[in-house]
Amino acid sequence: MTVETGPAGGGGGRWMAVGTSVAADSFDAGRAATLAALTGAEPKLLLVFAGIGHDPRRLVDGIRDAAPGVPMIGCSTHGEIDAGGPRDGSVVVTALGGGFSVSTTAVAEISGRQREAGAEAARCVAAVDELPHRVLVLLTDGLARDQESVIRGAYGLLGAGVPLFGGAAGDGWRMSGTFQLHGDDVHSNGVVAACIASAAPIAIGIDHGWRPAGEPMVVTQSGDGRVQELDDAPALDTYLDRLGAPADVYQDETALRHYVLSRPLGVQRRSGIEVRNLSTAVDVDGRTIGGGGDLSLGALTFAMEGDEESVVTASARACRSAIEQLDGRTPVGLLTLSCAACRAVLGDAGVVKEGERIAEQAGDIPFAGFYTYGEIARTRGINGFHNQTMVVLAFG
Repeated sequence: MTVETGPAGGGGGRWMAVGTSVAADSFDAGRAATLAALTGAEPKLLLVFAGIGHDPRRLVDGIRDAAPGVPMIGCSTHGEIDAGGPRDGSVVVTALGGGFSVSTTAVAEISGRQREAGAEAARCVAAVDELPHRVLVLLTDGLARDQESVIRGAYGLLGAGVPLFGGAAGDGWRMSGTFQLHGDDVHSNGVVAACIASAAPIAIGIDHGWRPAGEPMVVTQSGDGRVQELDDAPALDTYLDRLGAPADVYQDETALRHYVLSRPLGVQRRSGIEVRNLSTAVDVDGRTIGGGGDLSLGALTFAMEGDEESVVTASARACRSAIEQLDGRTPVGLLTLSCAACRAVLGDAGVVKEGERIAEQAGDIPFAGFYTYGEIARTRGINGFHNQTMVVLAFG
């Protein structure tokens, strides 16, 4: 684990700015996007979201050329989000500066020890100034199983007092490898984190556009990130039966993957129903379903349905919720993370509409984000891993 700490947070005005580059050369793109984001004094943190096609080493070199010594975390994406709309292959750099206090860290080789890695990442919280509002931003390897264990590890160290936010790095559905960035270093199976502390409120909005279809199902056997049985029957069949799925979906892998993409699994939590994507690892032979993380015995689940309008409306609600929680303060900026699976459901026209809805809520407020392989937003309780959900972090 390595740690970077930015200059102490002072009483100066907080600011956030976003720079974007579509340059093909990774050094040039990193440098240009960083320079565009550095609009204020005392930059404290750079958050970098980059298309998977970029060379991460050259990308880091370009960023460092433009902003030597500024703490930085980042990751590869399934598409980047900013005020110019969704796109692929770009580099989006968000700079936070002024009165924030920031500490960053990286944890390498997390597979098989996700919970321990989450706890290690959370230790950077101890290095920020004693300011009243804090959040831990986590960017994880999206190909590592059991993402929820990372969150549980962080929660186990921090407790309920520090909210968690972030996302799982993507690789454009290649499913061959993501990258995470921290300072001068590049990781491929890691967690990078930044604790951000502020004198002003920090708020998180969470929403999805999916609704239950039929009666709930109880997890009766699960493990290793899979659900083997629902209601004491093969999980896949129980789930498809609940939806009234057509016959070909039960046995054809391609048809099944397409069908479940717009019909995620809902998991009942105290705060509402969280959503899990089922499309990335379908199991026709074993009749199991994935859930993005282990679902414990006895968990109450639902087959979920939605459409383009319900999804983009939920994205707008998440933005509005985060802004409204600031009690009348105008945010200095928003981080807006959506799901790669939602992007596949929405299609090109739908993600443009989603971007427009986000921009309508933001107005003149700068915002940036990316399409993830899973969203992190924990504001209450131990759970906080989501799929096919919009999560928004607002800085007062």
